[in-house]
Amino acid sequence: MEELFEKKQDWTDDEVQRIEYNLLKGILGTRSSEAVEAAITYASYLNFTGITNGNYPVFLNILTVRNHHVIDALLGTRDPFLFMSSIQPNYFIVATCFSILTKYRKGEIYPKTLGIILGVYQATYNSPLDGYRIYPPSVADVNALGKHLNEEKGQDDLLNRSILDILDKLSSLEGQNVDEDMEDLAVHAHNIRNNFFDTTKRLVDVIPEVLLRPEPNLDKDVQPRNRLPLAEAEGPKA
Repeated sequence: MEELFEKKQDWTDDEVQRIEYNLLKGILGTRSSEAVEAAITYASYLNFTGITNGNYPVFLNILTVRNHHVIDALLGTRDPFLFMSSIQPNYFIVATCFSILTKYRKGEIYPKTLGIILGVYQATYNSPLDGYRIYPPSVADVNALGKHLNEEKGQDDLLNRSILDILDKLSSLEGQNVDEDMEDLAVHAHNIRNNFFDTTKRLVDVIPEVLLRPEPNLDKDVQPRNRLPLAEAEGPKA
């Protein structure tokens, strides 16, 4: 009979951390107003803390959250393109950014999130050959970047212009005679850029059509609840 009421007395640190991790995953899933509010608070705390070489993976993880309220809280008043500027680009950062672009469908990614990622690429591939040594993009990576071009907005759009500039940097690797993979990505980057500028051509002629399909049933961001400021919620003081 005692066994029925026996309770677990000892919890290892790993078990507790696993519980905390699963709860945080639920918060960052932003599937309820309460989760969105908690995620906003968490992102605000990260903004207050500031990004460093010791915590940037946590900031990168927030970029996978598809809720603009959370990204706004993470950024605060900072320019998205400069958000990661204090961190030297490395393989992990650039690879993570490409994985995020691959994950999001065309038109699905929040513009400020895209701006943060493009800022990383601008810093990485400003010197194309040095950037290639940090992270050599594949043709699939270049497609993941190019699919986020908005053909309806033209080259004067800030995000379009930034993507086109990065493609231009990558295309300049053509003829460097380093390896065939570099040549392939350089030619492909040039073709995407050329098809965007050429009014007789379309991106679908160079990027697989399946990648250019927008999400037809895109869920709207879950909104936080409307809450009164604390002073108003407390009511008038006697």
